Amino acid sequence: MATDTAKISFKEKVGYGLGDTASNLYFQMFMNFLLFFYTDVFGISATVAGTMLLITRTWDAAVDPIMGMIADRTETKWGKFRPYLVWIAVPIGVIGVLTFTSPNFGMTGKIIYAYATFTLMMMAYTAINNPYSALMGVISSNSLERTSISSYRFVLAFAGAIVVQAATLRLVKFLGGSNQAQGFQLTMVIYACLAVVLFFITFATTKERVQPPKEQKTSLIKDLSDLFHNRPWMILLVLSIFALTYNVVRTGSIIYYFKYYIGNTALSSVFMVLGSVAFVLGVMITKYFSEKIGKRNFYIASMGLASVFTILFYFVPKEQIVLVFATHILISFLLGPTAPLIWAMYADTADYSEWKFGRRATGLIFSAATFAQKLGVTIGGALAGWLLAYFGYKANVEQSLGTQNGIRLMMSFIPAVSSIIATVTVWFYTLDEPMMIQIEAELKNRKVNN
Repeated sequence: MATDTAKISFKEKVGYGLGDTASNLYFQMFMNFLLFFYTDVFGISATVAGTMLLITRTWDAAVDPIMGMIADRTETKWGKFRPYLVWIAVPIGVIGVLTFTSPNFGMTGKIIYAYATFTLMMMAYTAINNPYSALMGVISSNSLERTSISSYRFVLAFAGAIVVQAATLRLVKFLGGSNQAQGFQLTMVIYACLAVVLFFITFATTKERVQPPKEQKTSLIKDLSDLFHNRPWMILLVLSIFALTYNVVRTGSIIYYFKYYIGNTALSSVFMVLGSVAFVLGVMITKYFSEKIGKRNFYIASMGLASVFTILFYFVPKEQIVLVFATHILISFLLGPTAPLIWAMYADTADYSEWKFGRRATGLIFSAATFAQKLGVTIGGALAGWLLAYFGYKANVEQSLGTQNGIRLMMSFIPAVSSIIATVTVWFYTLDEPMMIQIEAELKNRKVNN
């Protein structure tokens, strides 16, 4: 393993983070608006939309490890992972626009179109985001420095989230007027163009420094065997599935909560933005507290408290709108550290794999991690659609009290089940800071001795 323990420059950390700003221009559209777009604009039922999201995202999640193995075997003068930021930037932009386009088809044609475009969208997202995520594992060999890089990443990721949450509904109205379909399409054109530029900036400002051992030979079977014998990674796999299920169910319910329970759709954007600002503030304290109490312990504290306040959210009366916002802001702040922590821990499992098995497959580690994340998104997205149907949701009509209560449960008790499971799971993660210091030192010694 080639090592480079020097401090990574502010410019490179920001440049890397801008790649997740670009990714979040897509991801936040999926999280916050895609289900709403399909049910209230595109015109398919919640059940059909939920099933479609399950099928397309399951296929996409299965593609993740394949993409990781392809990236690990990519050899260019720019490295293994950076080239994909250039190769895929424009295609994902075009497909993103098509995904939020409403053709004048009959219902069967619309369903086929939705399946086709979203499947292509997620495959393109995999092809650019998996190598991007793996890039963090090879920018530096230092565990604490990677935590810092991860913090920059998620601060800038949620800059993208804030743009989407604050601007989308306003842009849809401004660009489309009474034609929401046109508004969503043109809004996505703007986001896609911005994302292309940001991906190019990430490519230009980053460098791959950590390489596999020179004696390592390519072996698909060995890479997969190492992965499934990597116990810390397996724990993070389960953790990620439940953490993302929590996030998708709750986030996807926000616009329904405000449109049909609070009775003010415009407030949903403010709610999302303030939550994202609080999330970013939470991210910013990650490095300090992870150094003080360790990544694992800090994750347990943050996710555990977020679970408690998520449950309490159910009991906040809708008339107490300030308290509604305050509780959400607190939940978002507590969730902030969990995002950079999980990705920094994934990078640690790549070092652990090389230390224990003598092989490094960074792309596979991170793509398989993304697989877990997407599986959580898949479960959460499908569950949200099915729950809406179960609670009797009908688009663009006044909802019954039972349906409104169901939407409240989707903002509180239901996602809290997943976050509690995630909190319990991380108790079994063993790569604490002393262990990582030992692993880093031994990998350096191997390099010197070879």
